[in-house]
Amino acid sequence: MSASRRPGRRFPGPGLWSRALEIRNSWLSHALSTEPADRPAAEAAITRLYELAGASPPTFSWTSSPAAAVAVMPPAQALSLGGDPPVEARLASRVASLRERLDLRIGAWRDRYRLPDRPPPDPLAVPLRALLNNGLGPALRRSVRDSVAGALRGELTTGSGLYWGGQHEAHWVALYDLHRRVDGVRFAPDDARELDLWATLARSCGWWWPREGVCVIAERPLVVRTERVDDAYGLVRLHHETGPVIAFPDSWTVHAWHGTRVPSWVIDAPSADRIMAERNVEVRRCAIERVGWPAFVAEAGLELLGRAGDPGNPGCELRLYDGSATRLLLVVNGSVERDGTRRHYGLRVPAELDHPLDAAGWTYGLTGAQYARLRRRT
Repeated sequence: MSASRRPGRRFPGPGLWSRALEIRNSWLSHALSTEPADRPAAEAAITRLYELAGASPPTFSWTSSPAAAVAVMPPAQALSLGGDPPVEARLASRVASLRERLDLRIGAWRDRYRLPDRPPPDPLAVPLRALLNNGLGPALRRSVRDSVAGALRGELTTGSGLYWGGQHEAHWVALYDLHRRVDGVRFAPDDARELDLWATLARSCGWWWPREGVCVIAERPLVVRTERVDDAYGLVRLHHETGPVIAFPDSWTVHAWHGTRVPSWVIDAPSADRIMAERNVEVRRCAIERVGWPAFVAEAGLELLGRAGDPGNPGCELRLYDGSATRLLLVVNGSVERDGTRRHYGLRVPAELDHPLDAAGWTYGLTGAQYARLRRRT
């Protein structure tokens, strides 16, 4: 018997794995939904959560996007010594306590089984709870919380206070639902009913902000565009080459290039001048990829000064270009992305550097000779 098949561990058959993928796909579709919000369902679930938190039912204010919600948000109530916490704090405490109890039931804190990103594991040879806790669960979290919700958070220009993500809570709701429907885990009745309220919100609305007497809710977006990453567990990330990846009814938009949030000009109007003026190396990389390295080099009028093998990244090449105002070193990322590709970066370096090895060493605070002796950079 293999070490992975120790007695007491349950392993999925083809039927259970297929069922798990079906449920995962259903929750991911809710997280990425562009259907109009189900306002009655959302308001009923939030009203019940208010009641569980000991608060009176709120009135509801619907907005066309998270940005519009932040613009009309009532100020959060400050915590006071000896007084009751505001309703948003009581809701946060309740959901944190709920998830702690649910985690105990699914064994999340005890599960130390680790799954490789590549190659895709044979699901029949991996314990079922490890597949859920360390496979499908993290992929949903990265797809929904980190990619989609993270891009929205980054695009908001002002603080939004304590809020919940509605459809973008689907990643954690889905994990418990997978355990309930695939692994046969039974939650306490009260916990199951409270979880169902959060599930209703993940299926019915966008972000929402609870305040005393009022709850502000944002509509779901009109557009969500993603690409599938080559991952065994269905990881997706935001990407679109010719327009926004997320767009709301009030024209508030988010742009992204292969998972990296970028200003709209990177997608809509990239140019060599804008690229060369950009200080953020990730944004600059995305913009160059958007137009293509050959087109960028030609438009920017860059002259190839030299090329050399990269001793810190065996098998890859360094290229040093000279422009009218700066010099640019083209390097290849030392690590492989989850989709199997390697990112290329254009790093600005001082104009007095004439050799690619000297330029690469400068980025690490080394001389060219010192960099040439590296075995592998990180």
